Amino acid sequence: MNVITDHLGEFGDGLLLTVELTLLSLAGALAAGIAVAAARVSPVRVLRAAGMAYVETLQNVPLLVWLVLAVFGLPEIGVMAGLFTTATVVIALYQGAYTAEAIRSGINAVPAGQGEAARALGLTFVQSLRLVVLPQALRTVVQPLGNIAIMTLMNTALAAAVGVVELTAAANRVNLAEAQPIWIFVTAGLGYMALSAVVGLVTGTLERKLAILR
Repeated sequence: MNVITDHLGEFGDGLLLTVELTLLSLAGALAAGIAVAAARVSPVRVLRAAGMAYVETLQNVPLLVWLVLAVFGLPEIGVMAGLFTTATVVIALYQGAYTAEAIRSGINAVPAGQGEAARALGLTFVQSLRLVVLPQALRTVVQPLGNIAIMTLMNTALAAAVGVVELTAAANRVNLAEAQPIWIFVTAGLGYMALSAVVGLVTGTLERKLAILR
């Protein structure tokens, strides 16, 4: 156990960076997901096609491939950014595809009469979506969004492959110095489990408070 106590600083820094990466990626994924879901249910065919292309493209290429392409490919075309920023944007866009599908399922769960009533009152499609449909849709998919949050947390570990020193990378660095992989990676795993438990607890609480009874 000395190997853990001797390197608590490294584990703590890695854990904090994982939390930061997760929260920023989730914020970006939610913004992208709402925009893409709105495009996918739009009456404009071009927007629907663009939304579908985004989801299909992002979901059908592994996240690690996107990370490697962004970190090593973007500088080749003159786009420069830090490793943390690049990883955050890539993970957010990737998770945004899954978030969009979850939100779209929530939109489809809202009774059609809600949107029809909004349009009968003179609201445009965008106003109807923003003021009537989306608030109900988001409350309907709290649990799926919570699952995506946990998925995002786990996917941050892939950022270690491109040089971001989050929890997995920190554990690997400690292991290279100490060569005690069982204790080190079990500790890292417990860190991910604890964060996932917190996400699950928050999601369950929000779901109970925001659930729509129909």
